[in-house]
Amino acid sequence: MQVLNNILEAIGNTPLVRLNKIGKPEIEAEILLKVEYFNPGNSIKDRIGLNMVEEAEKKGFLKPGGTIIEGTSGNTGMGLALAAAVKGYKCIFTTTDKQSKEKIDVLRSLGAEVIVCPTNVSHDDPRSYHEVAVRLSREIPNSHFINQYDNLDNRDSHFKTTGPEIWKQTEGKITHFVTTIGTGGTISGTAEYLKKVNPAIQVLGIDALGSILKKYKETGAKDMNEAYPYLIEGIGQDIIPGNFNFDVIDQIEQVSDKDAALMCRRLAKEEGVFVGYSAGAVVQGVLQLKNQFKKGDVVVVILHDHGSRYINKVFNDDWMRDRGFLKDEIITAKTIVERKKIKELVAVSTEETISEAFKKMKERSLTQLPVMNENELVGSISENTILQLLMEDAANRESQVKNAMGKPFPIVSLQATATEISKQISKNNTAVITKNNAGDWCIITEFDLIEAMA
Repeated sequence: MQVLNNILEAIGNTPLVRLNKIGKPEIEAEILLKVEYFNPGNSIKDRIGLNMVEEAEKKGFLKPGGTIIEGTSGNTGMGLALAAAVKGYKCIFTTTDKQSKEKIDVLRSLGAEVIVCPTNVSHDDPRSYHEVAVRLSREIPNSHFINQYDNLDNRDSHFKTTGPEIWKQTEGKITHFVTTIGTGGTISGTAEYLKKVNPAIQVLGIDALGSILKKYKETGAKDMNEAYPYLIEGIGQDIIPGNFNFDVIDQIEQVSDKDAALMCRRLAKEEGVFVGYSAGAVVQGVLQLKNQFKKGDVVVVILHDHGSRYINKVFNDDWMRDRGFLKDEIITAKTIVERKKIKELVAVSTEETISEAFKKMKERSLTQLPVMNENELVGSISENTILQLLMEDAANRESQVKNAMGKPFPIVSLQATATEISKQISKNNTAVITKNNAGDWCIITEFDLIEAMA
């Protein structure tokens, strides 16, 4: 009888499927999709989940009855939860409020505890899903923080499995390897193996617009001005994870939220391949790079996960329409202001105290305020600035705002697009200002931008 001992033995050996319609006849190369949703947890992350758990066991980090802790966009958590179920571990996962509800529900159905953290905070912010996971691993006895970003067992998983599978399945004929990039594990581990057996293979990474990885690859500079909010899940970064080996990556191409979402739908309707948001991004990236492929080339493309986790997002007409993805509607400052629940501007004057500014923030659940002198914008003040002042000296409560304010928020026109606004927003600048048709000042925060697009 052909019987597996447990579900973990079903991980790997996923099929290569030919792309038959999309990109034809422009691309004469053979495009082969490595469909990773055939893994038992429906994603490529099953590979790293199992390997990282088994390596943690070998190194003595995971002991019987222990708790696995990890920050995840969903799929790595699924892989870890499968391994934990078979091996008898508990799981606590932190994730961001950007992730689909389906992913969170699946993790909880496997018995994991899931803690949802804010998206729009820095990686090292105490509220971020990474830092919450780190803190929990310190506080909970007999627990282990997997840390997929810097744990090189992530990368090694693909060197041991994904790379050799692709080489064998293509009989060594592969000329290009294409995948989206997030933790760096899939692209770096697979590329290290493929370039070991054939250094001529080209490795192409697909990044999200709003991520810093492309700029970092090209310049070596971690330019946070490149970072702004985007919707594609599980790819891109505003940090440089330890799993990246940029030496084996030949080029990085960026893809927009809209193009990736529309490609998801095309893959389902035209190819019968029902995949997730990042898979739409990677195939869109292949189309954008079409001039690099010639007849006779064999291009292998990783499709990371299954479309069932995005039913309420890219496969939901209302979600797509609200973001302007199903028609030529462009989200602008005017659109965002009209959708805001609180439309009137809450501001503070230069003569008010830090205590009064904080009270206004608390009453309206705000994290930043513009500073006005009569009707002129003269500065801004944030929750973080106030917290720092109070930690330095409680007497700063009575200090005037003008002594602590930062630069005014940038002013944009009502016609400014969401992309243009996003590029103005960074960790050091959390909002922009515009005037509505009545001539009144209105603020657009990072949260407003995400809510208008989410």
